[in-house]
Amino acid sequence: MRNIEINGRPAEVADVYRVATWNYGHFTSMQVRGGRVRGLDLHLERLEAGTREFFGAEAEHDEDRIRGLVRHALGGERDASVQVTVVPQVGVPQVPDLMVAVADPVTEEPRPPLRVRTATYERDLPHLKHLATMGLTHQALRARAAGYDDVLFLGRDGRLREGSVWNLALWDGSRVLWPDGEALPGITMLLLRRGLTRLGLPWAVLPLTPADLPPLRAAVATNSHCPAQPLASIDGLTLPGDGSELVEVLTAAWATVPWDAL
Repeated sequence: MRNIEINGRPAEVADVYRVATWNYGHFTSMQVRGGRVRGLDLHLERLEAGTREFFGAEAEHDEDRIRGLVRHALGGERDASVQVTVVPQVGVPQVPDLMVAVADPVTEEPRPPLRVRTATYERDLPHLKHLATMGLTHQALRARAAGYDDVLFLGRDGRLREGSVWNLALWDGSRVLWPDGEALPGITMLLLRRGLTRLGLPWAVLPLTPADLPPLRAAVATNSHCPAQPLASIDGLTLPGDGSELVEVLTAAWATVPWDAL
C-alpha cells in the first residue's frame, strides 16, 4: 500500500480500524495508467448510486471533489491501483467520509486458466459494490480448500449469477453471452459491452444455468484486474474451445475503451 487518505488527509490508525471493523459502506476499484482511468464516468456513477442508497440523496458527492481527492492521494503517481471507499463518519453515521487507497498497479495479463466450482449464494444488495464481503469470501475460501481456484455463484433459482469478485462471460462460437440475474454490474463488463457494440460484435444477456454450459465453447472472468481471465473448467466441466477466440474478441473490445483523465 502506497498511501491511504480520508477526505484528503492522511488516514490515521483510528480511521483504518473504523473501516476494518464496521463493514457499512461501498467502494469502487480502478486501475490508473498515465493519470488516466478507463470508464471514469461509470466509477463516478457507481459511487453516486451507492451513496444515495446507503446514506440518502442529500449525501451525494461532487464528482470534481472525488477526482480531486484521487489526484491528491496519488501524489503525482501516474500508474497505480486505486480504491475509493465511502464510509460513515464517526458519530455522524448518516454523513459519509471518502477514503482513497493507492497501491501498486496490477497487470492486466491473465493468470493460467482457473478451475472454478459453483455454489448457491446471493450477495446482499447484489447491485452494489459494498463492504459486506464475508459471505463471498467464505465461499471462495471453501472452493480453494476443495482444490479449486475460485467460486461461481448460483442464485436460489439455480441460474448463473457472478463470480466471487468477477463477472462471467461465455462464448457460443459467435456471440459473447452474459448471465441474466441479480449481480454486480461490473465496470469492466459494462465497458466490454460498449466495446463489443462499437466493433459490431454480437453479445446477449440470457438466463443461464449450469445445464446450459456443455454446448458452449469457452468462459472467462472479467474484473478490474483483467478483462478476459480464461476459465479452465466449471464444476469439472471443460468447455471444448481453448478460450483463445473469446479472449481475442474481448481483448479487441477492451482496446477500444478510451482512457479518461482524472
